[in-house]
Amino acid sequence: MNVPVFIDINQDEQVEELRAYFKSLGADISEEKSELGLEDDLQKIIGVCDVCFNSAAESDVEGIMNGIVSMLALITKEELIISFCEKLSKAPTQQLGMVCLKVLWFLFMSLDDNSSMRFQVYYYLVGVAGRTHQLHTVYKDMATTKTMFNKAPPSSDQVQKLYRLLHEMLLLNGKSDDASRVMVELLGTYTTENASQAREEAQRCIIASLADPNTFLLDHLLQLKPVKFLEGELIHQLLSIFVGEKLDAYIKFYQQQKEFVNGLGLKHEDNLRKMKLLSFMQMAENRSEITFAEVKDSMQLNENEVEEFLIDVIKTRLVRAKISQGDGVVYVSSTMHRTFGTGDWQQLHSLLLGWKTNLHSIKEHMAHIASTQVELMHKKN
Repeated sequence: MNVPVFIDINQDEQVEELRAYFKSLGADISEEKSELGLEDDLQKIIGVCDVCFNSAAESDVEGIMNGIVSMLALITKEELIISFCEKLSKAPTQQLGMVCLKVLWFLFMSLDDNSSMRFQVYYYLVGVAGRTHQLHTVYKDMATTKTMFNKAPPSSDQVQKLYRLLHEMLLLNGKSDDASRVMVELLGTYTTENASQAREEAQRCIIASLADPNTFLLDHLLQLKPVKFLEGELIHQLLSIFVGEKLDAYIKFYQQQKEFVNGLGLKHEDNLRKMKLLSFMQMAENRSEITFAEVKDSMQLNENEVEEFLIDVIKTRLVRAKISQGDGVVYVSSTMHRTFGTGDWQQLHSLLLGWKTNLHSIKEHMAHIASTQVELMHKKN
């Protein structure tokens, strides 16, 4: 355990000083130590520690809170730690956000790796870091977060609670891509039995993915159990159109369900742009040449809009192509697939097996050449 020490006095003196200090600020606490011991003292001190948030300087608040941490690190009582984290999380963010963030970090680092309380403290760290726009200091990516608590795994409910908060804070910090990944991870924690509990979250995930101008591959969402639970509903139909249908299907859906689409907060013009890009991807999957006339008709564009649209396609990097304005043709070299089903996996498997076989043959051939060269050298000698 890495226990931080912030005040060079013994625990009894520290308790007395903190009690007297909070008493001087008007807190409802006596100056005398509790006869029940340090745990009871800490409970009473934590209960009134927020009295200094509006009456003490930042440096004083930090020193006081770190003093409490130095004692909490020895007690590690769950109720006390959560109560202390609650107090810090409710401090005025503008004035004390950074102070509370540092104190929570010290508390987090003071706990053993196998302590279940590390997860609890981390949850509050994410909240305070997010509200102070310092989320990058405590969150890197989902892979790192998943390995942080291997020695004391949290419950499924705790993980879901953290992912919801991470999603909220990532959006607050302008990290929409990371927020979408966290939401997908959150939905992936649900089973067939409890998928119905994530109904609203599944809808938010779909809406956010459709609205994100940089998100085009959506078929993985259909595999999530909470999303499957929405089958038969309009939101699921809309997602299915973006996953595998063409522009005409979206236009027809919008004409019939205009109020629904607008009610989701989605912009029709943005939806059209994305569907046109996705439709072109699908058109280009098995084509090496596509004429401007085909693009114009399929994407319902004016003649003077075709080249601009193709430039937009290439900028997304979903399709690699060259535009030949003189020939009125776009030459496709490769394209991402909108969906990746069983057949695609089988094709990839066959391709990799072919590469493996070829590499094995090359290895044998090189070994044969090498052995032949060695034999020739021996004969010369």
